[in-house]
Amino acid sequence: MSTRNRVIDAALKLAARRDFGDVSLTDIAQEAEISLADLRDLFPSKGAIVGGFSRRIDRQVLDEFSGLNSHDPARDRLYDVLRKRLEALEPHRDALSSIGRWAARDPLTAAALNRETVNSMRFMLEAADIDCDGPVGSLKLQGLAMAWGRVLDAWFENGFSFALETLDREIARGERYVEHVEDFARITRPFTDMANRLFELGGMRRRHGHAADDDHPHSHA
Repeated sequence: MSTRNRVIDAALKLAARRDFGDVSLTDIAQEAEISLADLRDLFPSKGAIVGGFSRRIDRQVLDEFSGLNSHDPARDRLYDVLRKRLEALEPHRDALSSIGRWAARDPLTAAALNRETVNSMRFMLEAADIDCDGPVGSLKLQGLAMAWGRVLDAWFENGFSFALETLDREIARGERYVEHVEDFARITRPFTDMANRLFELGGMRRRHGHAADDDHPHSHA
């Protein structure tokens, strides 16, 4: 096992035993049987360790994911991918519940972990063969990250089966939301394209105007 994974596992073990807010970096280094200096070289903070765990789960899901039938509906493909993610998290439920409570008390940590979740959801959508580029894609990513948070809350409170029921409802709700957003994007696209062309035309005119002034530097004398 790599030293990075030893540190991640040490943090998870400590989080499962007590409030993660009471766990220090020194505690984690001692649990992982490395020096604090070595821990600093690997992770700059507890949040970074949690981020490392999230990326490890990403890798596990993507490695184990054998692919989906492309003829299945998008919601079924996404459900299968996120179910696999939840299965990968199941052994760490107590630790992640402790980490979640710790993050909720610190807005900066919560924001950093939200960015990590958004990046994870990007790869989950890619694995499900769902487009996540552009403005609509950004809304999909943030919406899915928020929905995933509600799935985790259900998991912490009532277990795996209830979390899967919540996942199914959240995907259905998200599907309806995305349909509305995509309809709005299609309706407004001609106006957006026109505004972009006008903006580009205005920029060209300003550049040409400056060029003309440069050609006649004494025209205002």
